[in-house]
Amino acid sequence: MCFYGFVSHKWHYACVTCRVSFKQERGPERRHVCPRCARPLVCAGPDFAPPRRRDVRAWSVVAAVLAEGLRYDGKSPCGCDREPKYRPRRRSELRARLIAATRAGLPPAETLSRADPLTPAKR
Repeated sequence: MCFYGFVSHKWHYACVTCRVSFKQERGPERRHVCPRCARPLVCAGPDFAPPRRRDVRAWSVVAAVLAEGLRYDGKSPCGCDREPKYRPRRRSELRARLIAATRAGLPPAETLSRADPLTPAKR
């Protein structure tokens, strides 16, 4: 077993309205609230790299990804051999995946997690 399996790490929680993110301890009984607007924070995952606050376009992409229920996290839960999963970073990438989801009749969350929106899902 690795070291990361025994240590608890703080996860990123984001407020898309205020365009801020915070690292906080995870817990089922813990309520995560934005200190600016008092709205609930959205869990963005351990590997979330927040864009700058003034970058409204990048935050709109983050809002779309988090609204679909996706998080920014790697493959393994322990931290070893982590490869971050793909998430769109620009509006053009988001637009291409949403168009591919509409054409294929798939849920947007499925195409947002693919590096190439036209490749079929691995089953």
